[in-house]
Amino acid sequence: MALVTGASEGIGRAVARALAADGYTVTGIARDEARLRAVIDGLGEGGHSALVADLATEDGLGRVVHGVQQGRFDVLVNNAGTASSGPFVDVPLERATAMMNLNCHALLTLAHAFLTGAQPGGALVNVSSTLAFAPMANLSVYSATKAFVTSFSESLWHEHKARGIYVMGLCPGMTSTRSQPHSGADVPAGLVQSPEQVAATALAALHRRKQPTVICGTKNTLFAAVARALPRRAALRILTPERQSPAYHRTPL
Repeated sequence: MALVTGASEGIGRAVARALAADGYTVTGIARDEARLRAVIDGLGEGGHSALVADLATEDGLGRVVHGVQQGRFDVLVNNAGTASSGPFVDVPLERATAMMNLNCHALLTLAHAFLTGAQPGGALVNVSSTLAFAPMANLSVYSATKAFVTSFSESLWHEHKARGIYVMGLCPGMTSTRSQPHSGADVPAGLVQSPEQVAATALAALHRRKQPTVICGTKNTLFAAVARALPRRAALRILTPERQSPAYHRTPL
């Protein structure tokens, strides 16, 4: 059995479909009931289910924690997340706080609930980003939360491998989703992945169960290597766009 948060679209939807095709019974979590149920209905037979919950609320998070504790899941995919862009002081504090709560607090809470009762053979997948390896102005809080997710996942991988439990930090690069289409002249098409490509990478790594950090694609692997090698000042200068208007979006919870 597999539990996928943010399952109603984008990477979460693609991962849910890939897991179902691989034989898992999938429970999808999202706050948009109509989209979520459409995804679950499309997975075919096999006892798949939907749990409508907003992980940004204590009630929603608590209900999912209860589901994790009672569900005997083999795999948890922590995919739900949010991002805001723009100069830090221009982004309302409540949005920045909400981003940290969802990207870090909710992920940590669900990881704790899952790992506490996980059995040998279980797997935890925390969806991070290639921005975990590079600070980016105008995405300061988001890139910091993804650095947390990647570091956290690597530590958990080491802590739990002796138990036979695999922990993966999955790091996609630019991925075309409804909230982040990444289209236009500023983003070369060759740098943008589909959610299905990300899901395929995740599933292949889940089968191998070797690396704590899985970067999606050769170009993103090269980006991460260069970003780590560069001095931090140089990385900031290269990666920060000259103009970036404030925006806000949340991926499905």
